[in-house]
Amino acid sequence: MTVKEVLSNTDEKMKKSFESMNRQFHEVRTGRASPSLVEGLHIDYYGTPTMLKQLAAISAPDAHLIVIQPWDVSAIVEIEKAILKSNLGVSPSNDGKIIRIAVPQLSKERRQEMAKLVHKMSEDGRVSMRTIRRDSKEMVEKLEKDKIISEDEKFRGVDELQKIVDKYIGKIDELLKVKEKEILEF
Repeated sequence: MTVKEVLSNTDEKMKKSFESMNRQFHEVRTGRASPSLVEGLHIDYYGTPTMLKQLAAISAPDAHLIVIQPWDVSAIVEIEKAILKSNLGVSPSNDGKIIRIAVPQLSKERRQEMAKLVHKMSEDGRVSMRTIRRDSKEMVEKLEKDKIISEDEKFRGVDELQKIVDKYIGKIDELLKVKEKEILEF
């Protein structure tokens, strides 16, 4: 393995970690209706856990309403159960063909709780990046110890590694700023 391969693997792992954190951020309620609030829910569809977005058309016609139109109307009861079991704090209503979810405005206290939650999520993301960096740095140091690369190459590799980490931590910070603004604005 070369330093270039280690850096490439590191970038790939950090990208996946960032994307995972980004998905978690989108699941956080902001008081605004968004299909992403429910599309990741798992529905028991004929004994198979299936994501809601694979079973229905999901839309948000206005800022306080989510409409779910299942392609198979027989799944409507299971979809409703999954929404009620989720920790979204919303109550679905259905007319036999579509499910409507009214998304209430968040209270000031709830908005502050959500802001704390996204701060914790972003810190978890940073910890994940630092763990990946530590593992990759150990790999680069092992390459030098095993005489596969020179000491200069090791230092260049560690510098490049830090640049990759800084890039993803910058992305996390930017995402946090945007999400926090979205949560706290009324």
